Amino acid sequence: MWPNQDGDLGPGPSDRSQGPCLRTPASLPQVPSDVEMADPQNISMDSPGSVGAVAVPVVFALIFLLGTVGNGLVLAVLLQPGPSAWQELGSTTDLFILNLAVADLCFILCCVPFQATIYTLDAWLFGALVCKAVHLLIYLTMYASSFTLAAVSVDRYLAVRHPLRSRALRTPRNARAAVGLVWLLAALFSAPYLSYYGTVRYGALELCVPAWEDARRRALDVATFAAGYLVPVAVVSLAYGRTLRFLWVAVGPAGGAAAEARRRATGRAGRAMLAVAALYALCWGPHHALILCFWYGRFAFSPTTYACRLASHCLAYANSCLNPLVYALASRHFRARFRRLWPCGHRRRHRSRCPPGARRALRRVRPASSGLAGRPGDARPRGELPAGGGWGAESRGKHAHRIGTSRALPTRGPE
Repeated sequence: MWPNQDGDLGPGPSDRSQGPCLRTPASLPQVPSDVEMADPQNISMDSPGSVGAVAVPVVFALIFLLGTVGNGLVLAVLLQPGPSAWQELGSTTDLFILNLAVADLCFILCCVPFQATIYTLDAWLFGALVCKAVHLLIYLTMYASSFTLAAVSVDRYLAVRHPLRSRALRTPRNARAAVGLVWLLAALFSAPYLSYYGTVRYGALELCVPAWEDARRRALDVATFAAGYLVPVAVVSLAYGRTLRFLWVAVGPAGGAAAEARRRATGRAGRAMLAVAALYALCWGPHHALILCFWYGRFAFSPTTYACRLASHCLAYANSCLNPLVYALASRHFRARFRRLWPCGHRRRHRSRCPPGARRALRRVRPASSGLAGRPGDARPRGELPAGGGWGAESRGKHAHRIGTSRALPTRGPE
């Protein structure tokens, strides 16, 4: 039979030339499968004007916009100049986050626009080279992300379980070597996809479709699931599981100062990376599950199952634009560094550290009351003063020694 236009991250076997998330060009005649007299996958569910033909490109456009802006800001935050730019989140963690952002941005810029055309055009317009390159980049960035998350989980485990002995290992130089190894392994595992896809002509239309036979396709899909999803998720689960067990069982929830120090060693960056790993597993899990179901199960083609395939497709793509949101919500240090990108961030830095209640108390207190000029301490409000002081002009003249003391008081606002 003639193959149909492929619009998926990976293929499925119900149609011997189609993937699990695709559309048939509306202008093509429906040709029976070489195995099934009437292959249900040849039914076009994305004819012009249908919900899929309109909704999926809109979703891809949102993913492209949010992912480009979000990952671009992550790169700007991590690469901003400054003497401590690589210390606030931890130098090794910074490098891994930077690598994730590069992989996500590469995926969004190089893959999402081309894949969106699958749902809006009847034919592949970009040639055989782009057909191969787009699918290669899809799996290259997928492997790079999964291997990076596995490396981060091991790094976090060593930081908590062996904080002193791992210092010689957890260095920026070794982190850069690990990033290089991640991309080398990703290139090796994704290289078969250079020949996996190709273009064929059907009448006046050129289509980008899987070019391998069933046995080779099934073997590569299973290998991709094992190496690109199962093994990294297992490593992440084991590493973070052992980390939590050490913190809450071996040390104990009330283990004193040593236990609290070890808990703090995980840091907000560690918790953010745990959330990123969980999102990766949740976003890519349905896609891999459907691929396996197509090869080894009976997945009847229907509008419902087709919608499931589209949803898994979009969910896997959306993973690349969710990571910046996790960093912004889970990491106070990341938010602080983000504020430094803007001019107003420097001016408001000290003000933001002062709790709102302390600022209101300072406004209610007169800097120098009559009859108390010789006792500057009586003019100070109860409670902690904000870092940087809040005295008026009179206090700056007569009570400079109090101002210096107040600036030394450690105060923190709500995170």
